Amino acid sequence: MKSHEIARRWVDFFASKSHTPVPSASLVSSDPSLLFTVAGMVPFIPYLTAREVPPFERATSVQKCIRTGDIEEVGKTVRHGTFFQMCGNFSFGDYFKEGAISYAWELLTSPIEQGGFGLPAEKLWVTVYLDDEEALEIWRDKIGIPADRIQKLGKADNYWSTGQPGPAGPCSEIFYDRGPEYGIDGGPAVDDTRYIEIWNLVFMQFQRGEGTGKDNFEILGELPKKNIDTGLGLERLAMILQGVENMYETDQVRPVLDKAAELAGKDYTSTEDPADPHHVDDVRLRVVADHVRSALMLISDGVSPSNEGRGYVLRRLIRRAVRSMRLLGVETAVLPELLPVSRDAMKGAYPEVEKDFARIGRIAYAEERAFLRTIASGTARLEEAVKESKAASTSLSGAEAFALHDTYGFPIDLTLEMAGEAGLAVDEPGFRALMLEQRQRAQKDAKSKKGGHADLSVFHELLAKGETVFTGYTELEGEGRVRSILSNGAPVAHATTGDEISLILDATPFYAEAGGQSADTGFITGDGFVVEVLDVQKPIKGLSVHKAIVREGELPADALVRAAVDRERRHAAEQAHTGTHIVHAALHQILGPEATQRGSFNKAGYLRFDFAWGEGLSTATRSEIEEVANIAIRNNYRVDTKVMDLDAAKALGAMALFGENYGSEVRVVEIDGAWSRELCGGTHVDSTSRIGSLTLLGEQSVGSGNRRVEAFVGLDSFRHLAAERALVSSLTDMLKVPANLLQERVSATLTKLKNAEKELDRLRKEQLSAAAGNLLGTAVDANGVRVIAHDAGDVSSADDLRGLALDLRERLGSVAATIAVAGASNGRPIILVVTNEAAREAGVKAGNLVKLASGILGGGGGGKPDMAQGGGTDISAIGAALTAISDAVKNRP
Repeated sequence: MKSHEIARRWVDFFASKSHTPVPSASLVSSDPSLLFTVAGMVPFIPYLTAREVPPFERATSVQKCIRTGDIEEVGKTVRHGTFFQMCGNFSFGDYFKEGAISYAWELLTSPIEQGGFGLPAEKLWVTVYLDDEEALEIWRDKIGIPADRIQKLGKADNYWSTGQPGPAGPCSEIFYDRGPEYGIDGGPAVDDTRYIEIWNLVFMQFQRGEGTGKDNFEILGELPKKNIDTGLGLERLAMILQGVENMYETDQVRPVLDKAAELAGKDYTSTEDPADPHHVDDVRLRVVADHVRSALMLISDGVSPSNEGRGYVLRRLIRRAVRSMRLLGVETAVLPELLPVSRDAMKGAYPEVEKDFARIGRIAYAEERAFLRTIASGTARLEEAVKESKAASTSLSGAEAFALHDTYGFPIDLTLEMAGEAGLAVDEPGFRALMLEQRQRAQKDAKSKKGGHADLSVFHELLAKGETVFTGYTELEGEGRVRSILSNGAPVAHATTGDEISLILDATPFYAEAGGQSADTGFITGDGFVVEVLDVQKPIKGLSVHKAIVREGELPADALVRAAVDRERRHAAEQAHTGTHIVHAALHQILGPEATQRGSFNKAGYLRFDFAWGEGLSTATRSEIEEVANIAIRNNYRVDTKVMDLDAAKALGAMALFGENYGSEVRVVEIDGAWSRELCGGTHVDSTSRIGSLTLLGEQSVGSGNRRVEAFVGLDSFRHLAAERALVSSLTDMLKVPANLLQERVSATLTKLKNAEKELDRLRKEQLSAAAGNLLGTAVDANGVRVIAHDAGDVSSADDLRGLALDLRERLGSVAATIAVAGASNGRPIILVVTNEAAREAGVKAGNLVKLASGILGGGGGGKPDMAQGGGTDISAIGAALTAISDAVKNRP
């Protein structure tokens, strides 16, 4: 019986028993305390804990779940997996123990042709909580299970609670006997390998008190309303009904495992014995099969790879699968082969994975490509570090692990895993300390900019007297009063011409830098003084601090002032901020909803937008994004701002920036209604046509899985286009062609230049080769080794010297010989030394000679005993360097 058929039968059975079928919730849990949906009952927790009134008395579901707490154990045994499906039936104050037990028995033992699962009754065992005589009697007297197949277990095994005060109750678990070939007699109490748990019935009837652990808590009394929560593991039942050994061999997992084995040229043997020679490969194949399916389902539910939270879990799953395939000998991209197999295995139960596969595949394949680049750059360095640490009999240092992370993008979990495979420990505390130090430095730098190193206690004292009222949404000039003047972080009574100060007003139209929008600038004036505002920050929430300089007069504390924002600069910043929202909407329209915001910055005339995407955008895609954005500007869409509570905004579909903290009341900015709807506290133009135009400047990577676009808007966009037009005009005049033929002419000119460079290179190499014959006569004997030391003058690159040296070495034959050639390229000296086997046997090593010569040239270098290269900064020292090489060979011990 296929897995999707098991799910269908489950829902059909309980629907026939007046249960409301509830579709699977997303793997992304709505519970803020959980990253993922980790159990079938998670979506029903509000009802089971009486926080909400359930809309039904009975419900049933087949819930997608994922757990990654023991990800390192996946594959080592056949019991551990990350993605699984939990079939559940629930009663909220309706039926209780007898109903739950009767339904379970009926569905499991009813013949397949009658809609059941057809399990032999004599193969089923049950456990009950040791004090739950009611459940025992139902199983024994009403269901008819022999007493010797009912076992009593304690709290640790057969009692459920949330781990904290609240609903709790005894469990009754149903086990399937796989037969004597899987273990000893005696039931699940003695062997849970032979007797495999398939269904857990939880009877929520008590209120538990404080306590720790699974069994160290007090039962306070019965609940006024008793609930039922049951869970059947779909994969476990599938392995029984499909007659296979474990979940990795079921119909939704085995196809990926087989494809991975085919790609790697391996035979899967299903062993769990570490002593078995196939065990290592089998573990890796199981890791691949599990992780590919989990990645497919996570991306399907909207998760994208990133360095935090759910995205990091997804990234780790993909990377572990890819690396396992590399350890199996497959070093090319594998997800384009494996992911479609998983899709085909899962689409019967989840048709959405097929409908959305173009997006799913795009995200997964881009992440694999990025990881393969990371592996290529970091693995060699890690292997070298492991070798050095082993030689020194030390663990891999925290500093080395940090360098791998910081320089090569090598994740710490991969470093730990690869070092562990090499039998080497890693100083993980040292790594964590360096990561913390880096974060603290970044935070310190940020605080330096935002708060100017001022003592925050001063700001907290000011905030206690009231927040700064921001009036800049509706006015750019306004009256206010000085609440405090700070100089070097301390309050002062007044400030005079030339003083640099931090100024706090009771009300201000100046926008403080926030939400990616730069701060306003302008002037604050009053009776006898002029203050220029250079920046505005919020060192603490609710308080705007104007970074300013007194240009004229004396500013007293408590003065009445008139604050005036630079209108042109504010308008240009608003153009950029609204332009950012337009770019975000355009990205969604063209790339899809997974192109989510990762950060932004807007200032007068310029915007920068970071978004989740795993690969570079083509020229055509960038042009399409730019066109969609400018069509939105041309269409003069209304830009509306609404203030509402956060829940209402989310219900409306407003996009929120991941990781941002929002208050209970938020501002929602809409462009043409639902075309763009985002939570945003910034300032905006009132209609898109006021932006004028938007010009994308380019697109680049800003870390694995993230891209950045930059753009000019308004007058800056016009000036940029005008400058490009002037450049095109200049080139057309210079090359004497019309603008429409300019690209063709430039391409032809570049081709001619490349051909000319190739010809020059050929002639130069011929010249060097011809000189080689003459150079043979310059060879001198240096203590039994023939030495040629030659200054080749100007060369195009080290390749010229390498070709000449190798040619000379070959011409000198088997006699012990060392050739040192030097030259100048781009104003810097280069030196290259080669030796033949006879010279090396005589104790001459090219690497040592290059280190000697490079030091004289004012640089460094090195290499292998047969060939080495170096350089420096002092061209005039080439002669001395060549002489030093000859002397070193002559005077060697």
